[in-house]
Order: sequence, then structure tokens, then C-alpha cells
Amino acid sequence: MKSEDTGEPASGDTPVASPCRRRCCLNEAERCLGCGRLLAEILEWGHASDERRRIIRVLAEQRLALG
Repeated sequence: MKSEDTGEPASGDTPVASPCRRRCCLNEAERCLGCGRLLAEILEWGHASDERRRIIRVLAEQRLALG
């Protein structure tokens, strides 16, 4: 939803930020060692809904925590 006056996202509609850390390197499982996303998730990010982006971020964070 956009504000009618400015064309900017309305309050509370801030897009989910990418977890990219600019340390991109995929391992043999196609997981980025920098952000924890799978290659498929990285490719999906540009057209994913905010809900899906939140899910991807949680999964990536869990992968990084597990090492």
C-alpha cells in the first residue's frame, strides 16, 4: 500500500530487507556462506512477497546458526 501524497510505502509497509552480506559464496549444497540462503531462495527473492521473504530470512538465519 502506498501513501496517496508521496507515492512512498505507507507506514508499516516497509519492504523486507535482503539478508545479503555481500560475501557470496555457494557451498556444495548451493547455500550461500554469507547469508545462509539457498540458491533457489536468492533467485526467488526479487519477486517474493514480504511474507515469503520473512520466511526465507528465518530459514537462512537458522542455517547460519547451525553452521
